Amino acid sequence: MKLKTCLTILCLTMTWQANALTSKCNIDNLTCPSVIDQKLPAAKDMLTWSQQDRVIGFRNTYRAYSGDVFKATNPQPITQDLKDLSKITYKYDNHFYTLSEYIKRNDVTGMMVIKDGKIVFQYYGNGNDDTTLWTSRSVGKSVVSTLVGVALKEGKIASLDDLIIKYNPDVKGTVWEKVTIKQLLQHTSGVEWGEDYTDPNSDFAKLTLCEAGNDVYNCVNKLVKSPTRGAYAKPGDEWAYSSGGAWLLGDTLEKATGVPIATYLQDKIWQPNGMVRDGVWQSYITGKHDVGAHGFNATLEDWGKFGLFIANDGVLPDGTKILPDNWVKDARTWNHAKNSITNSHPDGSYGYEWWNNSLPANVKGNGINKLKSSDTQWALGIFGQIIMVNQAENLVIVQWSAWPIAEPSFNAQPLEASLMFNAIANKL
Repeated sequence: MKLKTCLTILCLTMTWQANALTSKCNIDNLTCPSVIDQKLPAAKDMLTWSQQDRVIGFRNTYRAYSGDVFKATNPQPITQDLKDLSKITYKYDNHFYTLSEYIKRNDVTGMMVIKDGKIVFQYYGNGNDDTTLWTSRSVGKSVVSTLVGVALKEGKIASLDDLIIKYNPDVKGTVWEKVTIKQLLQHTSGVEWGEDYTDPNSDFAKLTLCEAGNDVYNCVNKLVKSPTRGAYAKPGDEWAYSSGGAWLLGDTLEKATGVPIATYLQDKIWQPNGMVRDGVWQSYITGKHDVGAHGFNATLEDWGKFGLFIANDGVLPDGTKILPDNWVKDARTWNHAKNSITNSHPDGSYGYEWWNNSLPANVKGNGINKLKSSDTQWALGIFGQIIMVNQAENLVIVQWSAWPIAEPSFNAQPLEASLMFNAIANKL
């Protein structure tokens, strides 16, 4: 009897484990990841999740909210030419660290290095694998800004200097009425927005609560376009990071193209560029409106393929160029508005929703050669999400992380990642 009971318990345990790995993700038309976690942390608590909750939450964000699938129909995996990077070191706070130490110190859950179009290093941790759909956080902003470039090339958007009201008449009578598309791209709208991730009363925290509730589009729409929202500066004069403005950019893109962000991404980049697996974009109204500020969920390899698409100036495998001439260079031409120029980055901190995360000008003695900042652009998301593209080095590095805090500092520019990535670039 005891043996039979033990075997029964063992079978039940094995069945539960199998179900935990193979349960359906319950999203129509999606090829599901191989690992499906059963218990998800509460979405409304995203900013205060524990470390373990953050790992589970970030690889299941595509299930925690409504989402639109963007399908992969012609997979073209990246060729592998794996190399030993274990001896690469960087110096930080007067100590030298290896790549494996960097991964541990930065709670990295996935990392890929692509040099000359080939994967030379890849790492998956904390239960992630090559089918995991990890959420982008604000890395998604850089994807949206790229789609704005596609819309400009197609003529769906006539000019970046157009006022957004031309495409998004709902902003009439609000503080956004005199803001251009370019100013949304550069985060120089001059419109007040509280981005503080540590303040439960900030605009960003309120946006997070909207996303975890019902009637999400109307909730966020009212938050961003509130008649009481004011301006801190004339449009174009000052820089301030704004997920509210980024959401409005995505909303404007959808109204200009007539399709949700996920559909536009699927039709213009995902399928023509041979992405390897399906992805999901967080939506406020499925089939109609996706999130412009974040919400991109895809595999590590497809994050890397998107980086390669940028590194290749928006040229598809069949030779079609779907971005305007000089778009990628323009996207990393850092704006010179007040607050974008700093002692760390006197050439500017921010482009078309891409960051300047070159080694700060005021950092000395790190023992690492600096790369040309004008050739390097970074898509950054809170808690350590990164796509780094360096066209001059033909190098793309992508990183997933579950940092214990949203940012290493409020300017969102991770110094240690810059040191490590530069060390990799200089070695390769």
